[in-house]
Amino acid sequence: MKVLVLGSGQLARMMALAGAPLNIEVLAYDVGTGHVVHPLTQQVMLKGLNTAITYANVITAEFEHIPHDILDACEASGKLLPTTTAIKAGGDRRLEKKLLDRAEVANAKYQLINNRDDLERAIETVGIPMVLKSALGGYDGKGQWRLKSSQDIEPAWQEIETFLTATPDQAIVAEEFVPFDREVSLIGARGKDGSIAIYPLTENIHCNGVLGLSVAQEENQALQDQAESMFRALAGSLNYVGVLAIEFFEVEGKLLVNEIAPRVHNSGHWTQQGAETCQFENHLRAVCGMPLGSMALIRPTAMVNILGEDSLAEAVMTLPQCHLHWYGKEKRPGRKMGHINVCASSSAELKTTLTELAGYLDPAAFPALNQ
Repeated sequence: MKVLVLGSGQLARMMALAGAPLNIEVLAYDVGTGHVVHPLTQQVMLKGLNTAITYANVITAEFEHIPHDILDACEASGKLLPTTTAIKAGGDRRLEKKLLDRAEVANAKYQLINNRDDLERAIETVGIPMVLKSALGGYDGKGQWRLKSSQDIEPAWQEIETFLTATPDQAIVAEEFVPFDREVSLIGARGKDGSIAIYPLTENIHCNGVLGLSVAQEENQALQDQAESMFRALAGSLNYVGVLAIEFFEVEGKLLVNEIAPRVHNSGHWTQQGAETCQFENHLRAVCGMPLGSMALIRPTAMVNILGEDSLAEAVMTLPQCHLHWYGKEKRPGRKMGHINVCASSSAELKTTLTELAGYLDPAAFPALNQ
């Protein structure tokens, strides 16, 4: 089985590693160069999208912000999973909001903004405080503005107006500010036959808009059931195939969808050591028409993102249940360079190990471990 991944970053890399034992060959299409590369070595294997489409049995994606002409060509082949509808919704907050409304899953009150009059309507209907997010391209805290009081309106609008003028296909989604208790995510998979398997909820800690720490433990069953119900509604409405991630705000025991990701997700990297079958293998199983693997939590596990660092103290590797995953990237400030999966036999032991790990790491580079 040959799988072509649109995108040649770390997610394609980890899919390739997970696919090898199943005799699934994974190649990655670099949307910038038009070359098909080996996900681990980045060696050019093929050239041109049409050649890649012909070569592959299945096409999938590792990120949402893919040019629509590429997506449309892949969908026309009948090989793309999930569909362009799902992938485009993950990359455009306007489409995402319509999808959430159509599936009748709870999300923050919102208003679309294309001009100053729309902003005034949003202030009336959504209210202040509010968060303003670019419809296209914003991620990891980028392309966002906050209105905490009426004094923020003019400075924010000046920036937004310049932003909209420079990118005519853009728009802004104004969302009510949600005073959440914590952020959690749910990752599940839906197979070609409609079968569904779902991982336990994961608690996420962000710093400066970027995920720093994800912790998977046995959750409150009522909260898990609530999240799974939303997953089933969204996956069913899209006739989805593959791994789908949903990020939530938890507010007094109730969940609101923050955003979706139609792909394997950063907050699910813990599954490599903490689940019976990791998210990367289950995504490949789903799109290749294989039975889904068990998503049972086998031990409390946390994932720590490595941001902007290309080396760690050797002492990290002395911790018996710490597992390093480097992405082979060139160092750049804030860039996701790798992650650490930390496992334990109990939640208490996991907390102790994370504290010990923090002692070996630069607190400025790993702020989520010091919250």
